[in-house]
Amino acid sequence: MRTLLRASSILAFFAVSSLLAATAACRERPADGAVRGSVAEPSPSYRGLMAQQVPRRFRRSADFEPAPPAAETREGLVEPEGTHAFYWTRAEYTDNGRGWGRYGGRERRGSWTTDYPKADYQFLVGLKRLLRIDAYDGINPVSLADPDLRRYPMIYAVEVGHMDLTREEIHGLRDYLNAGGFLICDDFWGTREWDQFERNIRAVLPGRPIVELPLDHPLFSTYYQIDSIIQVPNEGNARAITLGYPGAHTYERDGYVPHVRGILDDHGRLMVVINWNTDLGDAWEWAEDPLYPLVYSTYAWKLAVNMIVYGMSH
Repeated sequence: MRTLLRASSILAFFAVSSLLAATAACRERPADGAVRGSVAEPSPSYRGLMAQQVPRRFRRSADFEPAPPAAETREGLVEPEGTHAFYWTRAEYTDNGRGWGRYGGRERRGSWTTDYPKADYQFLVGLKRLLRIDAYDGINPVSLADPDLRRYPMIYAVEVGHMDLTREEIHGLRDYLNAGGFLICDDFWGTREWDQFERNIRAVLPGRPIVELPLDHPLFSTYYQIDSIIQVPNEGNARAITLGYPGAHTYERDGYVPHVRGILDDHGRLMVVINWNTDLGDAWEWAEDPLYPLVYSTYAWKLAVNMIVYGMSH
């Protein structure tokens, strides 16, 4: 029975990635292999970002188990600087102590660590299969106050409804976004967490409106065509739906309606994409679980690929 469940889990994960890979393969591409309409000229502010580099793995050595040296690969070879085209980067930030996060012994490790590192590893496996992108295989958490943040043109922040940014983090994130960086926010629910997030992001980008992204925005068609916003549940709620438990639902707290919102720069470039009342990270993390519904993981992967293609080409 255990062997059958494990086999079902593997098949479920590859069912998602194979379905999406097949969809992408059917798309019309120009002769040079690029996706038609997916690449735009960078805005002038984009020039403020720095060259990418191999991550320094010991950024928060007190928080996590010992890791291999910074540039050491799984084969024990040293990678030269800038060896990969893409580094999936998770934002480290200060929180208000009320989020989920991870726990090591009795020590709480912060809301930014929710689903970490499994979701990141699993995300990269699917991403490389779907986009055929040259992505770094390792985890890459970076503090919002770290000057090296500007080496990574895209960052992912989870449980942002518990952000309580320091002055250094506010200035670091503001400089990063104004230099052309792209922030993806995910996994926060309801009005209370929205208010907490909004207070922090307005301190970072005062005066810039938060707008609802219409379905005709390029974000929803830059690689996959997305025609509706789906609420992606956490792993527990998703399993309850599959098992047919009475009262099973996708929402958390009063977050009944999913939203994809954004903040734009002066040139119309999307600086921040805000996934509210949804949990994309759980869909990536549990995509191999046969009890996690395919409809949610498929949507989460499609939107993730679109966000990456958009963020890396605008």
